[in-house]
Amino acid sequence: MTTTLENAFISAASSLYWLGALTAAWLSLRACCMLATGFRVWVLRNGLRVGSQLGKWAVVTGATDGIGKAYAEEFARRGMCVVLISRSQEKLDQVSNEIKEKFHVDTKTIAVDFGEKEDIYKIIESVLADLEIGVLVNNVGISYGYPEYFLDIPDLDNMISNIIKINVTSVCKMTQLVLPGMVKRSKGVILNISSASGMYPVPLLTLYSATKAFVDFFSRALHAEYKSRGITVQSVLPFYVATKLSKIRRPTLDKPSPETYVRSALGTVGLQEQTNGYLPHAVLGWLTTCLMPVKLVMKQSMNMNKSIRARYLKKQKEN
Repeated sequence: MTTTLENAFISAASSLYWLGALTAAWLSLRACCMLATGFRVWVLRNGLRVGSQLGKWAVVTGATDGIGKAYAEEFARRGMCVVLISRSQEKLDQVSNEIKEKFHVDTKTIAVDFGEKEDIYKIIESVLADLEIGVLVNNVGISYGYPEYFLDIPDLDNMISNIIKINVTSVCKMTQLVLPGMVKRSKGVILNISSASGMYPVPLLTLYSATKAFVDFFSRALHAEYKSRGITVQSVLPFYVATKLSKIRRPTLDKPSPETYVRSALGTVGLQEQTNGYLPHAVLGWLTTCLMPVKLVMKQSMNMNKSIRARYLKKQKEN
């Protein structure tokens, strides 16, 4: 009897040993693969060169501020002509003139509000019709003025309509306009600017987070559909960048300027179909999606946004 128990114990211990050994080997292999991928992306940076070889023109939505403007300027620096799309013709003219004077490339401007009816896409199509478009950046987007519970969002009906039109519909419609030409020439890059808020649900930014998750899923699925036809589609998920949208004025290591962020993000094209675009952001993305449970990330996000909401409402009362 004792011998039987001892044999069973030895057998169980042996099984656990090999299970542990295989698990350790798998985790070690996965860690090595991640390190190798990280080395290629952040050190070698030998991805797809994004420039005029893809096509003469780059199209950028939300092009007068922040990340959108930085993309437009970087493409111009690389010798591409740029179509700038945003709401304000005055701002468009200003950015257009700056790009022409600094980089000596042609520009076109289209003043439209993506929150309006879909008739705007006929206007956009008429300008883009005969252009050789190598790159499309779907950057235009809106969020709330401050974190808020869903039912308490000011002017909720309009916010629902606008945030879906601007953050979701614009990505689909602009892709629909530009992709056929890229497919015909068997080359092109589409960069869809999502957000780290689309990597997991973010309470008190529920609508915004959900629309950015759509952008991420749409981008990755579209890349799978068209990569064999020479098209690269990338989902770009930044954490905080020093822009007007984020209300961060001074760049820091983990909150870079739009120019720093864009130069870094373009280095990942062709290497990552889904990217945080910037090494400190990639580390944050790994921590919040691989190491931390989603429930914990959501809880921390909830607490942080409740604190931001409280400070905002207190300031509003004081004013």
